[in-house]
This record gives sequence, C-alpha cells and structure tokens, in this order.
Amino acid sequence: MTKLKTILQFLQDKSILLLGMGREGRSSFRFLQKYMPQVKIAIADKNTQLDLSDYNTKDIKFILGEDYLQAITDFDLIIKSPGISLKDVIVEPTKITSQTDLFLQAFGKQSIAVTGTKGKSTTSSFIYHILNQLSDNILFGGNIGVPLLDLIDKIDVQTKIVLELSSHQLEYIHQAPHIAILLNLYEEHLDHYISYTAYQKAKYNIALKQNSQDFFIYNDDDSEISKRIAENPFVSNGLPFSTQKSKNVYSYYHNKQFFLIKEKQKQLIKTIDKHFPLKGEHNYANIAAAIAALSCVEGVAVNKIGLHFDTFKPLPHRMELVGTYDGIIFYNDSISTIPQACIAAVESLQNVDTLILGGMDRGIDYQILADYFKNKQSVQHFIFIGLAGERMYELFAANKINNLYKANDYQEIVKIAKKITHCGKICLLSPAAPSYDQFKNFEQRGEVFKALIMNK
Repeated sequence: MTKLKTILQFLQDKSILLLGMGREGRSSFRFLQKYMPQVKIAIADKNTQLDLSDYNTKDIKFILGEDYLQAITDFDLIIKSPGISLKDVIVEPTKITSQTDLFLQAFGKQSIAVTGTKGKSTTSSFIYHILNQLSDNILFGGNIGVPLLDLIDKIDVQTKIVLELSSHQLEYIHQAPHIAILLNLYEEHLDHYISYTAYQKAKYNIALKQNSQDFFIYNDDDSEISKRIAENPFVSNGLPFSTQKSKNVYSYYHNKQFFLIKEKQKQLIKTIDKHFPLKGEHNYANIAAAIAALSCVEGVAVNKIGLHFDTFKPLPHRMELVGTYDGIIFYNDSISTIPQACIAAVESLQNVDTLILGGMDRGIDYQILADYFKNKQSVQHFIFIGLAGERMYELFAANKINNLYKANDYQEIVKIAKKITHCGKICLLSPAAPSYDQFKNFEQRGEVFKALIMNK
C-alpha cells in the first residue's frame, strides 16, 4: 500500500473536480469515496440526467449542462476523463490530472504501456496474453479493460501491469511507464485537439516523461514519429522496430519471421504459418513491437516469447470474419476510423469486392483513399454512409472511381451489399471514419452490421 500513499498524498487537502462521469469518472469517484471519504469533491458533466443512484452523493456539488466546463477554475485539482476536450478552455495545466497520471505516478515502474493511432488494443492484448503464459501476477487495464484505479487493490510489488493508453489519457501525464510503445501516428481525433501536431505531442508524452532507466519502443518506419524524435529527443533507451530487414533496428519482421537483435546477437523469435491468428503487414509491425517490449520485461526468457503466438485470440471488430452468407464473405473491421486502417485491411484480405465507408466526419483528409482506390482495380463497389461518406463519395467521383452507392442506414447498406457483391468475394466494413454519428461506439456499429448480415 506504500505506492497507494503516493496518490493519496498528492490528492490530500485539495478541492477536487471530477470532470466527466463516464466509465473512468465513476471509477475515480469510487476510488475517492473509498480512500478519501472526507475530501471535497464536485462533479461536472455535460449530461444533465446523470444516474448516480448507486453512489453516495451526499454533500457532492454538481455542475451539469452545456456550461459545465466553466467550473474548472474553481478547484485546486481537476481529474479529467479522457473523452473531454479542453482545447477551447484556458486552464493551468498543473491543475489537471487523470486516472492515468495518478496511476503512473504510483505504478509506472511496473507498467508496460502501448499507444498509437491504430493497433494499440491488439498489441497490448497480445503482450498480456504472452505474459500470462510465461509468468504470474499480470494485470491489464486502461483504454480497454478495467479502469486503472480499479486495479489498485490487486497490485503488489511483483505485479506486472499491461496498459493500453489513448492520446487523451497521455495528454497530461507527469510520469510515463517503464516500458512504452508508440506504434504509429496518423491523423485522428482532430475534433479533440487544436491541431494534428497537438495530438502527436499528447501521444509522444509516453516517451518524453520517461527517464534514462526506461525503455521506449517505437516504429522506425513511421515518418511522423521520426519527426517528433528529431524535434524533441527522448532520454530513455530507444528500441526501434520495423517490417524492413535492411534497417538497423531492435526487432523486425521479414518473410514470415520475427527477429530480435539483442546485444548484437540476432535471435529468431517465431516463424509464422497458417495457424498464426493475425493477418496483414500492420499486425506484423504490432507483433514486432510486442516482442521488443516482452524482451525488456524482467524474468521473461527471450527464447520463450514465441511459444504462445498461435493461441492468441484476435479481438472482435478488427478484420473479423463474420461468415459466408448468400455466397458472400463478410468481414467486420469497424475499428477502422482512419484511411490507413482501411487500406491495411484491404491489403491484408486481398479479395475485397465491396467496401463500406463513412460515418462521423472529423475533417480527416481522405485524398489518400481516393488515390489508393483509383489504382486498386480489385475493389469494384463502394457504399458510403454519413457525412464522412458524403465527402468520400464526392472525392471518389471526382477521381473517376466507378460503382459508388449511398445509404442512409446499415440495413440499407447490407441490402445493397448483398445485391452487388460477387459470389465468393468479400464485402468489407472498414469505414475509415468514427461511428459516433449513428452509434455509441465502433463496437456497436460492428455488432449491428453482423446482426443484419446474419438476419438476427
């Protein structure tokens, strides 16, 4: 409990505002009520219909509604939930913390964390899977899984903690995890940040807040990461990974094999075959990153890392095979919210005939998609939905890409797809846009798509 005291000492004698009462905000509230019942707490949220009937809210001040952000200047400390943007608010950064910030200040030295625009859920889940096979006392939390403060009662000095962290969770941290992975930097979350650069800087905190004893594992193939490193060098031990054999890196994938170069000795970690559960060059990069991280974990034998690859279960909504219906092979890649993810899915599956695109419009540049499909003749049909879909439709039409269809909802999408997709070919949902215009999240979008295909 010594490390818990680090958090409690930081919070004591402060008036605290819980900013946002989603999953993480409620977890923070439970933590404070359990360990600091006398602390002065207020809750601010846009939702005026918060249901907190399961909590003791006596003496709690509520600031609810459209103007909830105006309350942030009235408190000593703000525990911010990840989904809330402060880009239009003037606030002293030293007043802002989060679950991630509090947790890493106490348990950062025991943590292995993954961030990146795409691939962080798969990579962190893979690391957790391998560690679970090789050792005991492993926990998993963060952006997926359990809120970090809910893990505290299960942690002892031997516990290893695997984290998936978003840019929102990293934006205000003061200490980074001991082993940190940055997978990639693509244009995303432009509604949350003042610029693409601001988004990148939030992610890059995972390296900048490390010290010289820590390990930073980064994608040597990503030009945006290279720019960040050149502009603001890190002080930790840098371990680059790649999918290019020719590079001087720490871990890499080439020709169905994963290698690690440790202390100038090249070691074959795994040769993959048909049983390997992940497809695509992007996933091979993710696994190269995971191998690098696992090799830095105390007590993990490098020659054991590759033994349990084939038992990993891919996460749903990530190039997920739904099944064959009416002679058409359906795949659900609802996690795809940027063009690069969509292109990676098409490249990995190869047999795509119909592609479903669109959703909420965050202002991302979709020219890369038009350029790609202008030259990719194998994809014959495109179905668009939402405001992002409208913009993509116009861009594709301007680039003289044919067979473009519009839909108003997913029921209409599935109806069109079953009519136009050739038998034996793939219909792929990889929308390159967020889901929040019609759905609660990408998971709900994927579940609705699957249910409509299977007529459930």
